[in-house]
Amino acid sequence: MPHEISSTANPRVKALLRLRQRRHRDEAGETLVEGFEELSLALAAGVIPKVVYHCPQLASEREWDAVHRTSALESAELIQVSPTVFAKIAYRESPDGWLAVLPSVPASLDALVPGPQPLILVCAGVEKPGNLGAMLRTADAAGVTAVIAADPGTDWSNPNVIRASKGSVYTVPVAAASEHEVLAWLAERAIPVLAATPGAQTLYTDLDLRGPLAIAVGAEDVGLSPGWLAAARLRALIPMNGQVDSLNVSASAAILLYEAVRQRMQR
Repeated sequence: MPHEISSTANPRVKALLRLRQRRHRDEAGETLVEGFEELSLALAAGVIPKVVYHCPQLASEREWDAVHRTSALESAELIQVSPTVFAKIAYRESPDGWLAVLPSVPASLDALVPGPQPLILVCAGVEKPGNLGAMLRTADAAGVTAVIAADPGTDWSNPNVIRASKGSVYTVPVAAASEHEVLAWLAERAIPVLAATPGAQTLYTDLDLRGPLAIAVGAEDVGLSPGWLAAARLRALIPMNGQVDSLNVSASAAILLYEAVRQRMQR
């Protein structure tokens, strides 16, 4: 097995490029994580990489020492690549010389443990990896119980989701399932749903968000489906006083999550 790659025609390079496509990720049960910070979070969460690609001309010696000392790398293959090769396999701007092949992100709904006072974010029908990753990053900062993707347009193992989440896909429990499955899972656990919708009559700050709660935000273009609106015990209005008629879904999620955090901290 090679431990140094200098040609972009190497079969490993082609295999890495294929992992950018969901079909190949699903078939291989693998995903890509690029960036020292993202890889460090995955390692700290106990994820064991299969292969770590490292470009010494781009990465610092301090980063190499930190990663090399991690016990999770004992069974991983470490491969050095040239700057030309790394430019080919990198999928982010301003690459820092780190790219790893990791097992796909676990996303089983049944594996989630909500606990007594869950705060769950449901991303219903969200299609853009950047939005899904941004909401996951906010969820990590807010300390949510879990983030569930209902009928998602992408997968949690999408490298762009991982990049936008800054690696927090490995620090927050996540799941993916159909709308029906997620609604049934919440109902079985008596977790009420709050729907973020411009059709609501009550300001989000006037709602009691201190108990068990699932905050549902909808797709970028059409918002929440009729099924989610019908299941919602609470509906939250975020005031819009300007000329645009909606917020980005990740901004809406952040507003509602932190209002719930504020109320719970006061209690």
